[in-house]
Amino acid sequence: MSHRLDVELTSTRDDGTWTWRAAGAKLPKGSLDGSLLYDGAKVGDVCKVEAETMIDGTEIIAVLPPKTKQRKEPELVQILGSGRPQELVTTQLAPKGGGRRNDRGDRKGGGRGDRPRGDRKGNDRKGGRGGGGQRDANDGGQRNRSDRSRPRNDAPSKPKAKRLKPRRVHRDAAIKALDPLSQPLGRELLRDGIPGVRAIADKQIAAATAAETPKIRTDALLAHAEKLLPALKGAEWLDRAEAAKAGVDNIDLRDLRSVVAAGSTHAKGAEAKALATELGEAVTARVDAEHRAWLAELSQTLDEGRTVRALRLSSRPPKAGAPIPADIAQKLTDQSNESLTSDTGQDRFATVLDAVAFSPVHTQVRPASLPEKPGDELLGAVRRLSMRIPDIAKMFGIEPTPPPKRNRSRSGSRR
Repeated sequence: MSHRLDVELTSTRDDGTWTWRAAGAKLPKGSLDGSLLYDGAKVGDVCKVEAETMIDGTEIIAVLPPKTKQRKEPELVQILGSGRPQELVTTQLAPKGGGRRNDRGDRKGGGRGDRPRGDRKGNDRKGGRGGGGQRDANDGGQRNRSDRSRPRNDAPSKPKAKRLKPRRVHRDAAIKALDPLSQPLGRELLRDGIPGVRAIADKQIAAATAAETPKIRTDALLAHAEKLLPALKGAEWLDRAEAAKAGVDNIDLRDLRSVVAAGSTHAKGAEAKALATELGEAVTARVDAEHRAWLAELSQTLDEGRTVRALRLSSRPPKAGAPIPADIAQKLTDQSNESLTSDTGQDRFATVLDAVAFSPVHTQVRPASLPEKPGDELLGAVRRLSMRIPDIAKMFGIEPTPPPKRNRSRSGSRR
């Protein structure tokens, strides 16, 4: 059975055949009859073809010409008009009798201007422009809303952690130590690694084939690149490790952990290994301190009755795998159960369930009671989270099922 494939034309031969390969990839590749191509085909074109996959390879049976953009101009309607000349700007004076204005701009004598602004209809409401709309000075300008009855945490939010920004001291020195012919190869290795070198080699081979010039030896080039790579990666790690050591107290933990993890592979020599050991101890000390602060914040949030905030905070511990103390976990479970009752609004019920599903206590939470008539949105939230909260889903009569997988097409991934 034939299928469609996007291919790139790589070269042409004297016998009228063309070579091709899959667009954006190295394989599959092969050759096709030049009579199948469209007029104006050239090396480097990407086109769609009909192909059949056989045991000995892929055979092209038809080539579809590339689509050309054709813009059709819309039909326009010509407006003729009456033919009489018209003024572009017109003016119209207000009728007389509006009354005089005083120095402040208020009208005097007749009309709505006689009434004070605070006595007008609709201005005595709260928040209006009249005197009745002024707020009492004792309430501090706060509105009486039921959703603000919960205590709020007035502490300033945490500053966002800085990302690691290493310098290029050791990398530049490693590139400079190479011979002049290998320096461009070293820069490409630091930028894109071995796949980047292979892609450049393929482009040079395609260009040499099109120009009918001698091709480069790809195997020798890749072997030389693999020989240079360990020293370059070690220099790159030294730059990252020195930057991480200088900012170990405020750099994002993810960046610090990545540097410590890479030290076991790229730290070469006594000084580099000592730096890796020192950096690992500093990161461990910081993780322990942040974990203690996280437990203190979690306890404070529970004492304030902020259940959803506490649930979401419990799902992001600084130290991965560290269990929550039993007393805090029990308090978190009890507050979650009390927040899930038939008197809870369904939007709030779904919000609490979403926070419970990703917390460490998601298997211990049991709602005190369920809404009498759960709506579609609440049932949809329970169905979406059913694998995380299977017991709660069964209370709603929903069998735990995994969510549907998202189909990611090639065009969607490119976007």
